Amino acid sequence: MMGRILVVEDNTALAEGLAYNLRHEGHDVRIAEDGESGLADARAWEPDLVILDLMLPRLDGYGVLAAIREDRNDVPVIILSARGEEADKVRGFRLDADQYVTKPFGVLELLERVSSLLRRASLRASTQAPDELRFGDVVVDIAARSATRAGEPATLTPKAFDLLLALVARGGRVATRQELLKEVWGYGAFVLSRTVDSHIAELRRKLEADPAHPRHIVTVWKVGYRFEAS
Repeated sequence: MMGRILVVEDNTALAEGLAYNLRHEGHDVRIAEDGESGLADARAWEPDLVILDLMLPRLDGYGVLAAIREDRNDVPVIILSARGEEADKVRGFRLDADQYVTKPFGVLELLERVSSLLRRASLRASTQAPDELRFGDVVVDIAARSATRAGEPATLTPKAFDLLLALVARGGRVATRQELLKEVWGYGAFVLSRTVDSHIAELRRKLEADPAHPRHIVTVWKVGYRFEAS
């Protein structure tokens, strides 16, 4: 799966090295060396994937990621950072980064992460799904990635929306936490052990009439979760 990849990295040697290897794999690559230029390229060029350093001049990577997510929920973002502290990773994932890679890293590993995320994005785009999903007093507009409950907007984070679709796609079958982690957050992603549970709690809070006694997003004890439309 080839794609248009934006590399936002102020280390010229690293950026050029990444671009060389990505182009060797057949990707179209553009480099931006500061946060403001990277955000402008993300908006004008509409890449299929963004590789984003955190420590950038003019606008840091967190600011770039937050602005990208205001514009688009569907573009995968890989964070690169020399900062490996858990708090930095958590902040990145709360802004809906798809993966967090700590420097130094192996080029082959990064290329595999890129390929995996592009395949996942392509699969989502090509999967035939209904335009609208209804359960209880909830209406989900899949194309617009929006939802309402009892006629009022129910704003979901991008990962919570992806999690909902992953549950719905199983047609009532149970999904384990590990299956959901791999499908929604991607293979090899750093994810806190309770990430799935916290996003399930978000879905229940936003979509269930009684979050403490959910009818649609159901826990299967010691196994995982199941979606029930009725």
